[in-house]
Amino acid sequence: MNKTPAIGVFDSGFGGLTVLRALLSHIPSARYAFLGDTARLPYGSKSRRTIARYAAESAQFLVREQGAEFLVIACNTASALALDAIQDAVPVPVLGVIEPGAASARAASQSGDVLVIATDATVQSHAYATACRSQGLRALEKACPLLVPLVEEGWTQHPVTAEVFRIYLDELLHQAAAEGMSPDTLVLGCTHYPLLRPMIEKAVPAGMRVIDSAEATAEAAAKLFHPHESVERSPAAQISCFATDSVEKFERLGSRFLERPVGHVELIDLGG
Repeated sequence: MNKTPAIGVFDSGFGGLTVLRALLSHIPSARYAFLGDTARLPYGSKSRRTIARYAAESAQFLVREQGAEFLVIACNTASALALDAIQDAVPVPVLGVIEPGAASARAASQSGDVLVIATDATVQSHAYATACRSQGLRALEKACPLLVPLVEEGWTQHPVTAEVFRIYLDELLHQAAAEGMSPDTLVLGCTHYPLLRPMIEKAVPAGMRVIDSAEATAEAAAKLFHPHESVERSPAAQISCFATDSVEKFERLGSRFLERPVGHVELIDLGG
């Protein structure tokens, strides 16, 4: 394997930087190119055909212009609705965030019943339910639309955010009980949600496992892309960030998601 693999990471915004953060822990010597298609978000309000076109264009930029040898689709909506289109558009291995999250849920769950919280578009796709079913799990999905703006506001430990999550969780647990489910695992099906993980782990019932799909994706990427990584001997990662709009916002908020300065973000144009 290449000692310093070139890995492209793509999201419709900058929430996918939580996936990059996890990748840095698992493959610290790679050369990373991260693209946030901020000019065309949110993907969730677009048609499947449009999402596929946007995602394919972003993937091609990372492969053709940045030399990515592997792609991680750090966007749940694109992973749910456009993974096939991305794989058809580029000649490199492509990994989404949904299958690794479902696989981690399978490893964690004893009851076989899991809960999934995500954005409305991801829930409407039922991609997590399908992926969990393929793992022999029953999954109950719930859209939590208020959580993303609260995370972007920086209210990751705010009482308002904790109360909003508690309401969503109570609704989800009541629905699970009504359907005769005994969930013991909660999947965070949005790349913004890892920033809420400490709060979420305090709120869920005792013994419930919380699966961070960003972390699960990074673990899967390490096995697929660079299985012999030695953290102790690895040079520092190289990171280049690109955005199609809102560079200043990306630089300001991105460091919160990456937990380190994102540095200079280059503005690019992928068209309309």
